[in-house]
Amino acid sequence: MSRRTAVRRRLGVSRKRLGLAVGLTVLAIAVVLVVLETGVAAIPVEASAVAVSLLERYGLAALFAVFVIEGLMLLYVAPSESLVPAAILVLGDDPATLAAILAVAVLGATAGQVTLFLVAHRAGREYVLERGWLGVSEGQLDRFDAWFERWGPIAVPVSNAMLFVRGMVTVPAGLSDMRLRTFALLSALGTLCFEAALAALTLGLAGWLG
Repeated sequence: MSRRTAVRRRLGVSRKRLGLAVGLTVLAIAVVLVVLETGVAAIPVEASAVAVSLLERYGLAALFAVFVIEGLMLLYVAPSESLVPAAILVLGDDPATLAAILAVAVLGATAGQVTLFLVAHRAGREYVLERGWLGVSEGQLDRFDAWFERWGPIAVPVSNAMLFVRGMVTVPAGLSDMRLRTFALLSALGTLCFEAALAALTLGLAGWLG
């Protein structure tokens, strides 16, 4: 059995399904970016205005704080997918600024997820559910438990690199025997891939729209 085949069997998904998931993720990100660039819809208006105001006033410090909140699964007022594009539009797109934005995004999101990981590890699943941190029901969390059990550690970077499930395996990972250092590295890797893709799509769309 080849290594590639073994990985696909461990993931429990075919190449076609995985490709479809990645394609839908890219498409959804592109829709978010079109909305940000053209203003054809609100995401919502109040939240977007607050985000832009914070970025203009506090710059990268505000971005770091918001990403920590996002990593803790507490960001419900606006799509987290809009954070890096908004930062690029407000702070600039020169190479140094882009590198700083990505670094802050990864550090902030990872810090938040590591905190949630430790809470789940030390306080348990019920504590997290009772506090309502995740914004999901117990049944939904059960599905993410099963997803993590099936995929193993690779679920951490894969989930962080895709829409709608970002951070959802943090609690299952915290309840497992995964080491904190391993989780932090995998979490950062997935977030870096996701935010770098967002940055690339933002720059490409901005250039296309002129």
